[in-house]
Amino acid sequence: MPRISPHFLELFDANGAPRGVLLSAELWERCKDKVLPPLTKALYVLDPAARPEPEVRPEPLQEWETLLAYWDFTYPPAYDVHCDCCGAKTEDWRADEPRKFRLRNANLGGLVTFQCAGCKALVLKKHFKKHLTVECKPYIDKG
Repeated sequence: MPRISPHFLELFDANGAPRGVLLSAELWERCKDKVLPPLTKALYVLDPAARPEPEVRPEPLQEWETLLAYWDFTYPPAYDVHCDCCGAKTEDWRADEPRKFRLRNANLGGLVTFQCAGCKALVLKKHFKKHLTVECKPYIDKG
């Protein structure tokens, strides 16, 4: 890269430490499709707050209602949820506003999953015929 170019300029502070890069609009248009994805990925590592929040899907409450309608376990439904990762808990996830835990899935097999609003961990409530198990899996950023 040439030291002086109207299209590419490295910026330094008064002490000579690098501060950034300035690209011309023409150079950016030519390379942005290849350069932007790795820049974005690096930005999210350096500044996680820059990552946009994912679109929030509505809770599948109808799936929960279907599970309750066909409930044949030997114990009553439990509405309490707790997160072993960050310590968040609620006695009734349906009553919280704003939600501490969002319902992610419920199926007739008895698996009910929640996402913790505090740390994004996944809380799995596995309903078996005679007992219930609860697991908490920490959030893993796949981006």
